[in-house]
Amino acid sequence: IYLAAFWSLAVQIEGLSGSQGIYPIAEQLARMADRYGQWRFLAYPSLFWLDASDQALVAAAYAGCALALLLLLNGWIWSRLERPSLVLLYVLYLSLYHAGQHFTNFQWDYLLLEAGFLAILLPGGPRLTVWLFRWLLFRLRFLSGISKILSGDPTWSGLTALNYYFETQPLPHVGAWYAHQLPEWLLRLGTAGTLVVEILVPLMIFLPRPWRLAAAWLTILWQVLILLTSNHNFFNLLTIALCLFLFDDRALARVLPRRLCERARTSQVLPQ
Repeated sequence: IYLAAFWSLAVQIEGLSGSQGIYPIAEQLARMADRYGQWRFLAYPSLFWLDASDQALVAAAYAGCALALLLLLNGWIWSRLERPSLVLLYVLYLSLYHAGQHFTNFQWDYLLLEAGFLAILLPGGPRLTVWLFRWLLFRLRFLSGISKILSGDPTWSGLTALNYYFETQPLPHVGAWYAHQLPEWLLRLGTAGTLVVEILVPLMIFLPRPWRLAAAWLTILWQVLILLTSNHNFFNLLTIALCLFLFDDRALARVLPRRLCERARTSQVLPQ
């Protein structure tokens, strides 16, 4: 997911925040310096205080791609540098997040930053880290659902939200057209299902093992349905990745190769 995020920025960050871009980073930094003075580094943490050139923007994005690829391959030698690479990935993405401003001000950017920060604690870290990931997933799903109710939007309380959603979402793909043709009773059922999966199912995360596994599978199923009918960048893929922390070794051993199971057991990252 880091690789996808950095690659997306690498091919457009100069046009967005470069010297001739839509929202040049040099102007952003100048405003932050005037507003915060000596506290600007804390108020606006970014590597681009050191160098805000177009070359630095592009280099940071491609450096993130390289680090993400190495972390993905994660051979025996590189595994010793897993935590430093996660730190660098977080710092690089945080810098590009600030540089992007309006163009990186989306829920998937926030989620990647929070998950990326927790990931720094994951290699060989305490089991509390797993619970922090579960807490992140709970907040993500529960707040997403409860905000729909608290918004006062009658389409949610009246279960008609999906009657309009597929033709009004900001980034539709061809699956949205087919979903919009579904019968109204099925769209209403989907709206009700969304509220259940986002409000009630997250509570199951903190219940005994069978409930927790059910919460994981229901959340994954709903994310796959969203992927088939909507486009939310890497948001849904990252949500699915967070669901992996709801599975224990016994559950993962049924689907993962033996080598990966042995590695998980040796690292003692996942709870038994």
